[in-house]
Amino acid sequence: MLYQRPDVKLLCGVDEVGRGPLVGAVVTAAVILDPLRPIVGLTDSKKLSEKRRDELAQLIKQHALCWALGRAEPHEIDQLNILHATMLAMRRAVAALSMTPDWVLVDGNRTPDFGLPASSVIKGDLLVAEISAASILAKVARDAEMQALHQQYPQYGFDNHKGYPTAAHLQAIAQHGIIDQHRRSFKPVRMLVQQEP
Repeated sequence: MLYQRPDVKLLCGVDEVGRGPLVGAVVTAAVILDPLRPIVGLTDSKKLSEKRRDELAQLIKQHALCWALGRAEPHEIDQLNILHATMLAMRRAVAALSMTPDWVLVDGNRTPDFGLPASSVIKGDLLVAEISAASILAKVARDAEMQALHQQYPQYGFDNHKGYPTAAHLQAIAQHGIIDQHRRSFKPVRMLVQQEP
């Protein structure tokens, strides 16, 4: 798989976490790494242990030229659909950067309109250090939100399944109903809402 890195000074990587869950925001990150302070071990966040992700997230925050998070809330996901909400969250992350990148690389096969030169890279979280860094920051941030939600609603088990539609999560929804943070447009939640009197 050939990937041509743009020859620019400020290259920004963007990735998202949380397209599949039934609960919570979709969280994105944008990162411009410092070529003079490389970070060893960057890769797709899903291939790292939680401990290693946390360690790398701290290094990214310390060594990157700049980084920012973006998000789209459950009600925005319900209004726009998950794809458009993800694109919105990505634009928010890039807009929140303290520096304007020369080029934006996005993980996947779609690129939102950032008003900047941009392109997408399939498996970018494995191939591009900036996208790897973004995937790590987004994953650590969203997991922390799921831990916080677990403190509020321990009966749902958000600390384990992170809001994904596991059997345990679906059982908890059936037993306890839905909370404000659930995405009502997602089928398992929508079907439950339709059953409510």
